Amino acid sequence: MPLARTGAHFFCLLLLLVLVSCHNHPSEPRCADPIGCVAIGATEPIKIGVLQALSGKVAPLGIEQIRGMELALEKRQGKVAGHAVALQTEDTGCTAEGGANSALRLVADPGTVAIFGTTCSGAAATAAKVMSDAGLTMISGNNSAPFLTAIGGKRAPNWQPGYFRTAANEENAGKAAAIHAYTRLGVRRAATINDGDIYTRGLTDGFVSAFTQQGGTIVLDTSINKGDEDMGPVLAAAAEAKAELLFFPLFQPEGNHILAQTRKNSRLGDLILMSDGALIEHSFLAAMGDLARGMFFVGPSVAKTAGGNELARAYQQKFNTPPSTSYYLSAFDAAELLFLAIERTAIRRPDGGLIIGRDALRRQLYATKSFDGVTGILTCDQFGDCAAPRFNVLRLDNPEDGVEGLQQNIQFTYAPPAEGTDTGAGSK
Repeated sequence: MPLARTGAHFFCLLLLLVLVSCHNHPSEPRCADPIGCVAIGATEPIKIGVLQALSGKVAPLGIEQIRGMELALEKRQGKVAGHAVALQTEDTGCTAEGGANSALRLVADPGTVAIFGTTCSGAAATAAKVMSDAGLTMISGNNSAPFLTAIGGKRAPNWQPGYFRTAANEENAGKAAAIHAYTRLGVRRAATINDGDIYTRGLTDGFVSAFTQQGGTIVLDTSINKGDEDMGPVLAAAAEAKAELLFFPLFQPEGNHILAQTRKNSRLGDLILMSDGALIEHSFLAAMGDLARGMFFVGPSVAKTAGGNELARAYQQKFNTPPSTSYYLSAFDAAELLFLAIERTAIRRPDGGLIIGRDALRRQLYATKSFDGVTGILTCDQFGDCAAPRFNVLRLDNPEDGVEGLQQNIQFTYAPPAEGTDTGAGSK
């Protein structure tokens, strides 16, 4: 019996030591996120999917998005939350089908933390649905179609939880173009052409609504198909309708075809041409040259900031060329918001690994307030819009001055009226 008691006492003492040891050992964090977590090992990278248009005439816009993200990564020496970043890049081709298929490839990897993209709003609509259903977060520095976030302060048809953007909602871009056309250019009869996707249709819808509210008449509101080359029928219809202005917020190459064929049509010699930010791009100006002289463009008004000036110098130094558009700036801000949200959300494991809650990441981005970005102050609303809507109407007087010269030739600036004010419009 004494021996048995001694053994029992020894066992109890050993069990007590084990329990104390377990109590003092740091517990492994567990996932309590309602839509799941991503666990990242101590030596593993943070995986981020990249969806951009990298082929065809729209490729320069996608490349600028990637370059903006690369500059944001370089600022952090290539690491986020102490981990390297692994990018899986997919080409959406600027199509809805490409957006869906590319997003499916990204979400197939359960280790994907978030998605950076897309370039085109049409691709974003399908990609965002795939992303959101999989519980991920997606942020774009280029999408601007109203249908993706909010219209008139209400949830838009293609809104998805977890989708964000630092490009301004172009709900008011069409309005800016219409107000300038009616009040500054004296236009009373206007025609619009879109290509059927949610981006170009959103802009022409906004133009039509605002122009008719001003008292103008829409004599033609039509569309073409992506890939169309012969613009003769729609231009003949515009001439027959006696349009004074044609608003065509199209991408390349369709926008190029509209411009070139309008200039060759003697019946349209006095027609005022106006497009949008998709054509405020170096390759368009280089291709069209003098044909584009006198054109108007509506695009986002980007604040001049010290950070933006510094980033422009960093861009030139890294890529040894001037930027082809200004959208690398909003891409940089989008990447910065995402990286910061990951760092604030990540829970560190004792071994140096991370646990990132998927819903927590979304909530962190929705909580973004007064972020000092290179494009200005960013605050994300409940629909995922993070940039203030403010738009410039520009005129191309000297094609040889390039994108920078065009962006400096501001004819009119519009922002929605602030609450309690009568107007948000102004001019240079």
